[in-house]
Amino acid sequence: MNVDQANKIILKPYITEKTFAMVENESKICFIVERSASKPEIAEAVKSLYNQNVTNVNTARTIYGKKAFVQFENTEKARDLATKIGML
Repeated sequence: MNVDQANKIILKPYITEKTFAMVENESKICFIVERSASKPEIAEAVKSLYNQNVTNVNTARTIYGKKAFVQFENTEKARDLATKIGML
């Protein structure tokens, strides 16, 4: 997957107090993603955009759009990526 395709899938990070705490407690970062994106596509897009391995992806449809809760191998990797994208 190239960067343009990945940018069409991963729209933006979703930042609230709850998702902020998820970085530290569960090694997860929440993104708003394209409505038609599947879990494997989301994982591949995160890997191509941020060069991080994803261990799990959960999705939820909300009034804000489709949210993807992306879990990483450990808290350090999640914290580094959150800092890189401007969450922390």
